[in-house]
Amino acid sequence: MVILALLLIGHALADYPLQGDWIAKAKNHKLDLVPGEVIWLGVLVCHASIHAAFVWAITGSGWLGLAEFVAHAVIDYAKSDGRLTYNQDQLLHVLCKVVWFTALTLLMQN
Repeated sequence: MVILALLLIGHALADYPLQGDWIAKAKNHKLDLVPGEVIWLGVLVCHASIHAAFVWAITGSGWLGLAEFVAHAVIDYAKSDGRLTYNQDQLLHVLCKVVWFTALTLLMQN
């Protein structure tokens, strides 16, 4: 359970103090923060990479880090697109951490 707690703490750090207001806005493909330039993709990739790094560092699994990168980017894109609410976005992120923890636990048993 310590690993699950660390995954959730890593999420809290990456989604709040390490994200900040500018990143939260700049990763949104519907906003034009720098007129004439497409910045959302790079910012979203960087944000998802921070989350992936936490998962990789905590679990020791690059595969789970990659899964987190993809899941986090897809979830945040869907939220920016208006298909998810803030609370749905956060619930999905937490559920991902539960899935990564479960997968890691099952792998360690074999």
